[in-house]
Amino acid sequence: MYVCGVTAYDLSHIGHARVYVSFDVLYRYLRHLEYEVNYVRNFTDVDDKIIARANEMGEDPINLSRRYCQEFHVDMTYLHCLPPSVEPCVSDHMPQIIDMIKQIIDNDCAYRVEGDVYFSVDKFPEYGRLSGRKVEDNRAGERVAVDSRKKNPADFALWKAAKKGEPFWDSPWGPGRPGWHIECSAMSAAYLGYSFDIHGGGMDLVFPHHENEIAQSCAACKQSNISYWIHNGFVTIDSEKMSKSLGNFFTIRQVIDIYHPLALRLFLIGTHYRSPINYSDVQLESASDRVFYIYQTLHDCQNAMDQDDMTKKDSVPPHILDCINKFYNDFLTSMSDDLHTPVVLAALSDPLKTINDLLHTRKGKKQELRLESLAALEKVIRDVLTILGLMPASYSEALLQLREKALKRSKLTEDHILQKIEERTMARKNKEYEKSDAIRKDLAAVGIALMDSPDGTTWRPAIPLALQEQVAAT
Repeated sequence: MYVCGVTAYDLSHIGHARVYVSFDVLYRYLRHLEYEVNYVRNFTDVDDKIIARANEMGEDPINLSRRYCQEFHVDMTYLHCLPPSVEPCVSDHMPQIIDMIKQIIDNDCAYRVEGDVYFSVDKFPEYGRLSGRKVEDNRAGERVAVDSRKKNPADFALWKAAKKGEPFWDSPWGPGRPGWHIECSAMSAAYLGYSFDIHGGGMDLVFPHHENEIAQSCAACKQSNISYWIHNGFVTIDSEKMSKSLGNFFTIRQVIDIYHPLALRLFLIGTHYRSPINYSDVQLESASDRVFYIYQTLHDCQNAMDQDDMTKKDSVPPHILDCINKFYNDFLTSMSDDLHTPVVLAALSDPLKTINDLLHTRKGKKQELRLESLAALEKVIRDVLTILGLMPASYSEALLQLREKALKRSKLTEDHILQKIEERTMARKNKEYEKSDAIRKDLAAVGIALMDSPDGTTWRPAIPLALQEQVAAT
C-alpha cells in the first residue's frame, strides 16, 4: 500500500489528519485480517512551497522540511496512527527518480526543453482513465506556471532546470530538481515494484497527481498496474474544502489543544471515508461526549471486575453471547464493506448499554454470570477499539485528559466547579431551588454537567447547552 504523504513546509491541518487516519484504519483492519502489509508513505521535501517558505524564513529548504516531518510524526502519534513500514523522502531518492525519467525518455514519452524534461501526454492515449477527464479539458497552470515551450498545454514537468537560490541535483539534463508527480512513481516502484495492491490519498490527488503517476509509471514500465485506487473525501468548513492555500484551515495542534486527540479521531471516522465531512464545534463536542461515555463505561466495567476476587467461569449467558456475536459480526460486515466505520461506531451502543445495565440496574446486578458477562463485553469492545485506533493507554488517563480539555474549553478551574457544587448543595439544603437550578444551568452552558447520586454530586464534560440544540436539530 502506497499513500501520498504531506508536503512538509508547515504544521499539518485536519484535512491531512483525515487522510492518514483513514488509511491507518485500513492498515489496522488489513493486519487484523492477517494480511502482511507493506505500507509506504512518503514525505515531499523538495517542492516550490517548501522553497518559498524557506526563503521567507532564511532557512535551508531541506532542514525546514525535515523539521516539519518531525512535527508531522508528533501529530500522528497523538492521533494513534501507526508508523508505516517505510517513509521515504524525495531528497533521498534522486537516483531512482532520475533513472525513471531516463526510462520514460528512452520509451519516447518525454522530451527535453532547455534543461527541463516534460512528459508528453499525447504519447499516452489512456491519459485521463482514472479521473475520466479528456486531455482537452485539462487546465494548464495546475500547480505550475503555463509554459509555451510545451508541445501540449497538459504536458507536465518530470525535471525542472535549476534556478538561482533553489536546491538542485545533477542529472543527464543538467542541474535541477524533480517535478511534483515523478517522485511518487519512482518511490512506489522502488519499494513495491511497478504493480502493487493499493494506492491512496486525498480526493484532490485524483487529478492531476495520480493521473500523472499512472501515465509516468506506465511509460516507464508497460506492466505497471495498481489494483485499487482509494481516495478519501475532503474536510470542509462551511462547505468549502479546507486547505492551506485557501487559508481556511485548523491545524491538528489547534484542535487537540482543546479537544482530546481521540475525540478528533472519532470525529474523522464518524463519516464514511469517501464522503465529505464538515468540521464544526458541534461535531467535535459530540465526538468528545461520545468518547467520554465509551471510556467511562469501560472504566466502570474494569473497576467492577477488579473489585471482585471470585473465580470466574468461562461461560456467559446466551443473551450476552448473542449481543457479543452480533456486535462482532456487524463490525466485520461493515468494515469489509469499504470500511463503513460509522456503522461500527453506531453498533457500539448495544454492548455499552448492556454493560451499563449490568453495572447500574437492579436486575443487572443480580444477573447470573454478571462478572463473566462484563469481562467478555469489555474484551470485544476493546478489541474493536484497538482496530479502529481508539483504544487509550488507560481508561482513567483518557477520562482525566477529557476532563482537562473540557475545563480548558469552559475557561473554568476544577476548584471553581467544586465551589459551585458546594454552593448548590447548600442552596438545595436551604430549599433555594431557583438558585440551585441557576448554578446547574450556568455550568451546563459552558459544557459542565452535574451528576447527583446518593454519594453526592460530581461533574463530567458535556456538550454546552447552546450546541446541544444544534445537535438536536441535526
